[in-house]
Amino acid sequence: MERPGATTMRGNPLTLIGPELKVGETAPEFSAIDTSLQPVSLASTAGQVRIFSVVPSLDTPVCDMQTKRFNEEAAKLPSVEILTVSMDLPFAMKRWCGAMGVDKVKMISDHRTGSFGESYGTMIKDLRIESRAIFVVDKENVVRYAEYVKEVADHPDYDAALSVAKGLAG
Repeated sequence: MERPGATTMRGNPLTLIGPELKVGETAPEFSAIDTSLQPVSLASTAGQVRIFSVVPSLDTPVCDMQTKRFNEEAAKLPSVEILTVSMDLPFAMKRWCGAMGVDKVKMISDHRTGSFGESYGTMIKDLRIESRAIFVVDKENVVRYAEYVKEVADHPDYDAALSVAKGLAG
């Protein structure tokens, strides 16, 4: 499924591949890897509240700020797992985290198959990178918050996503 014009970069329309997830839907399975090249899937993260923070690339200013913000919030939310998803290579993710002191969010690279992007509707067809989005998924794998940021260079609504996650975590 393609969604032409579903996101923009500097005002230019881009096409997203995959469905637009809605609150109340079951979160789709995906296959990606972490910075140690170990497999990561929805099933492997199950049993806890999760925030999936999706970014185009850690080496851009808004993605950098988004990931650092969630790293700060992770310290206050021990019962919520925060995962940053991008097409960045695992080695680049690991280097970036070390250089920036980011140690509380789990990094997920979707570079091999694009499984996350295609399943969650965040894959930018034109560039083969992820668009900016946030998903909060509960312990039963139900989507409880979904935000697809229209303009890739804009920030997501951090407070809304964090509020939902805090409410679910109790």
